[in-house]
Amino acid sequence: MFEKNVGGTDRTLRFVGGAALLVAGVIALLRSSKRNGLGSLLFGAGLLASALTQRCTVNKVLGIDTCPAE
Repeated sequence: MFEKNVGGTDRTLRFVGGAALLVAGVIALLRSSKRNGLGSLLFGAGLLASALTQRCTVNKVLGIDTCPAE
């Protein structure tokens, strides 16, 4: 496993963005737009997962660390 690299404002934005995409995905699914709805749900779930675990593979590859030093 790798170290935490998501924190601060980055983590907050991931929570807000992930939740918004989940809501948008549900609305899209209810309006019969399956492709957009599923895409939004998956991307939103990914953002929420990275916010909860404080780990992001893309950040790791790019060498980005927004988590404060412990």
